[in-house]
Amino acid sequence: MSNLKSVAGQPIYRRIVLKLSGEALREPGSHETISPLIATRIAKEIKQVRELGVEIAVVIGGGNIWRGLTASHRGMDRTTADYMGMLATVINGMALQSALEQLSVVTRLQTAIEMANVAEPFILRRAIRHLELGRVVIFGAGTGNPFFSTDTTAALRASEIRAEVILKATKVDGIYDSDPKINPGAQRYDRLDYTEALTKRLKVMDSTAFSLCMDNRVPIIVFDMAECDTIRRVVCGEKVGTLVTSD
Repeated sequence: MSNLKSVAGQPIYRRIVLKLSGEALREPGSHETISPLIATRIAKEIKQVRELGVEIAVVIGGGNIWRGLTASHRGMDRTTADYMGMLATVINGMALQSALEQLSVVTRLQTAIEMANVAEPFILRRAIRHLELGRVVIFGAGTGNPFFSTDTTAALRASEIRAEVILKATKVDGIYDSDPKINPGAQRYDRLDYTEALTKRLKVMDSTAFSLCMDNRVPIIVFDMAECDTIRRVVCGEKVGTLVTSD
């Protein structure tokens, strides 16, 4: 965690990775894959945090367009299906980049699979320099390898750029001891350590992503993206969602 002291309205993190699911761009109940209105709302929240001086990298999934694992379970070659999923994350990254640029936020989209006409290749030093210059960096195409999720991408990129925290946006307001949609009595955790989350088999991230965070001591905050202003509140140290840490 950052050494910055908590001051009301001021950020306690200097550099963050925001992990969004592809579904975050979909309008609830709509068949539309990407909602420009939702992309704009997310972009506005990112801009608000960027204006506080926070360096922001974004990793976005592609599940609103394509799920490689689901396709592989239906008989498609897993490697092919996963590469298709990586391309879906680039589409979402371009949508978010466009929304940010409409708000005059300088943005760079970097991809783990080279596609020079639409994005820069992922180069660690270049990504860090973009962040230092105040640009929002969106990481697309996962890790560039099949069999890895965008959760793993977020954990890997956070470790590489030395982010102080991963903010994982979900559809629930934290981590529960059971599914709150099924069990009305499910209890939400305010704080967990990695070992406890692993022992209880709580669905924080997939095992590879979680291990990366644990090994590199990158804390994770799980929160509900549907609530307005949550990114700013989390960055400013308010007790929102569930914190998973080694402390």
